[in-house]
Amino acid sequence: MKFNIRGENIEVTGAIREYVEKKISKLERYFDTTPTSEVHVNLSVYNDEQRIEVTIPMTNLLLRGEVQHLDLYAAVDLVVDKLERQIRKHKTKINRKFRQNSAPKQVAAEQIAQERRAVAVEEEPDEIEIVRTKRFNLKPMDSEEAILQMEMLGHEFFVYTNDQSGDTNVVYRRRDGRYGLIEPNI
Repeated sequence: MKFNIRGENIEVTGAIREYVEKKISKLERYFDTTPTSEVHVNLSVYNDEQRIEVTIPMTNLLLRGEVQHLDLYAAVDLVVDKLERQIRKHKTKINRKFRQNSAPKQVAAEQIAQERRAVAVEEEPDEIEIVRTKRFNLKPMDSEEAILQMEMLGHEFFVYTNDQSGDTNVVYRRRDGRYGLIEPNI
């Protein structure tokens, strides 16, 4: 793996570079051949909080993890754990598809059910599952009123209809405490 390590508001020392490369290189054990892609690592410090962003572009897969922590070394460990979960989840999905596509037609239904149960046990609990669906009417309002509604509800985001354009917009609270607005690009 080739590493591209950048620092914002922090000097990337040899010790930091060595630690990041050592920890992220452990991900190579999940692959048959070492990925030739470049690993992009961005280290930053804002308000005494360390932040690490790791992006590994690969064929058919983009691994990305971002963690904030008070300790930079702990943040590196946490982001590597996140990337490992992503890799295991991806490999589980590929293995499941392979097993389902290669199973002969004559295999008994019970055997297929047993394989599915075995795969379900191996899967990470991070499986995407929609557990609740909400429906509500979008009230026309401006972004300031939407932020006030969001604050009153105690939510991190709020979906509304823009009273000027008629588009569906989203306001959200950013990590720095300020607000963001998402508008559709038509």
